[in-house]
Amino acid sequence: MEKFKFRLQKVLDIKLKNEEESKLKYTQAQSKKRTVEQSLSNLQLSYNKHSDISNIKDVITQKITINYLSSLTQSIKSTAEQLEKETIKVKEAKDDFIEKQIERKSLEKLKESKIEKLKKEEERKEQIINDEFALYAFIRNRVELA
Repeated sequence: MEKFKFRLQKVLDIKLKNEEESKLKYTQAQSKKRTVEQSLSNLQLSYNKHSDISNIKDVITQKITINYLSSLTQSIKSTAEQLEKETIKVKEAKDDFIEKQIERKSLEKLKESKIEKLKKEEERKEQIINDEFALYAFIRNRVELA
C-alpha cells in the first residue's frame, strides 16, 4: 500500500487534544463533586450526632449545642447548594466531553473510510494486473498448442 496521508490529520490531532482536555475537566469536576458530597455527609453525621439535646442537663451547654446545631444547619444548606452547582458543572463537563468524543470519532471514521477506499482501489488495480497475466498465459498456451 502506498503511503497514506490523511489531509485532516492535524484537525484530528487537535480534536484528540480537545477531547483529552475535556476528559480532564470532567474528571476534575467529578472529583470536586465527590469532595462536596463527602463534606455534606460529614456535616450531616455531625448534626445527627449532636442533635439530641434532651440528655444535656446544663442550660449553658444546651444553648451552646443549639448554636452549634444552628451553625451546622447553615453549613449543610450552603454545602447542599454548592453540591447542586457542582452537579450542574459535572453534567456540563460530561456533555462537553461527549460532544468532543463525537467530533473525534466522526473524523476517525472519515479517515478509516478513506483508508478502506484506498485499499479497495489498490486491490482492484492488483486484480487487473493478475487478470492480464492470466490472459497472457492463456494466450501463450493456446499459441503453443496450435
